Amino acid sequence: MLSAIFILPLLYNFFSKFFSNSKTIVLFSRFQTISTVMSKKISFQSTCVKEFQRNESTKPHQLPLYATSSFDFEKIEDGIDIFTGQKTGHVYSRYGNPTVDTVANKLAHLEAYGTDLNPYGWLTSSGMSAISTLVIGTLNQGDKILTQGNLYGGTTELFIKVLGSMGIQPIFINLKDKEAVSHKLEEDSAIKMIYLETPANPTLACIDIEWIADLAKSKGVLTAIDNTFCTPLIQQPLALGIDFVVHSTTKYINGHGNSIAGVIIGHLEEYKKGIWTTLKLAGTNCNPWDAWLINNGIKTLGLRMERHCSNAQTLAEYLEQHEKVSLVNYTGLKSHPDHELAKKQMKGHGGMLSFEIKAGKEAALAFMNKVQFCSLAPTLGDVDTLILHPATSSHLNVDKELREANGISDGLIRVSVGIEDINDIISDIEQAL
Repeated sequence: MLSAIFILPLLYNFFSKFFSNSKTIVLFSRFQTISTVMSKKISFQSTCVKEFQRNESTKPHQLPLYATSSFDFEKIEDGIDIFTGQKTGHVYSRYGNPTVDTVANKLAHLEAYGTDLNPYGWLTSSGMSAISTLVIGTLNQGDKILTQGNLYGGTTELFIKVLGSMGIQPIFINLKDKEAVSHKLEEDSAIKMIYLETPANPTLACIDIEWIADLAKSKGVLTAIDNTFCTPLIQQPLALGIDFVVHSTTKYINGHGNSIAGVIIGHLEEYKKGIWTTLKLAGTNCNPWDAWLINNGIKTLGLRMERHCSNAQTLAEYLEQHEKVSLVNYTGLKSHPDHELAKKQMKGHGGMLSFEIKAGKEAALAFMNKVQFCSLAPTLGDVDTLILHPATSSHLNVDKELREANGISDGLIRVSVGIEDINDIISDIEQAL
């Protein structure tokens, strides 16, 4: 016991000469603290309160969960250096946390995989907070966003009701119409960002990512894309020239329906500080527990997406020949208008599809109530099959005219095809139809 009292401080002083990063300082400060506790014989009550020596001899095989709100400094100068930006380190988990940062960096690496880009990423509290943090962190009052009318309903509402009221105006246009997009950029210099979602939710309409990216660069306009449906396994927008990618990691990246979070990934250094400052001050950061769950989900992403894709293709082909179905939206079908474009910019066709019931809204609602094996749930990307009626849920608050003009009718059903046995999925949908 006495030898430990003298040896631990010596070990700390020795190793601190060779390891100057903040993580090592934090680790060895634990040794110094416990040696001080033992030498001064502090009270029983104080010993209960203070952190004890960590019983770590080898590194953990899995990412640890850093469930701490703050981090200790070895000395005040360390804190000053971190707060002033002279060195990196963790101070408070709203600013950064080892679990959260590790997962964010992993996702950034996956999005930029195979490129020579130097990406950065932040996990946020949700997919919606990822979008809002990105826009507020890069644009100013008076700027405009050029976007499409067939976005996820929540994104459309965010742009109109929240960002619009802050003076960041959305302009809705058909981003597939190259002439119209080019003309709009020419006539309105206030447009500072093009925001796209491809494949779109829930019609699976695709936009030519590379063309948008090239045009935007020529006009000095930023580009951002929601890549939730595809994940970086199927589509890598950064490699096609896009500046920023957002995900609702709640969906396919986590894949198990047990966390809510989002991610912002970029590579333009001049915008990095602004986005982080917005995240830090608005408090839109992710928490360590959700980050840890995301990390577990990522481990099976490749296996899951392969099954999602194959099941969705089989279900789409079944629905396409069904007498009560008038339309199937799935890019894996040759009948889909964007089939060839999807093949060009995607490595697969994903697990999402939607279909139109001929008899309209009442028949669609009756179908929903007859579903037994599949789940009626307002989300997507879980391992089990989830069915949703956009007109009464995800797109309920989107103007009916805008909604229907973009193919989101009252009879449209969206299906997030799970990884169950495809025969069970088809049997349930068949009896419900």
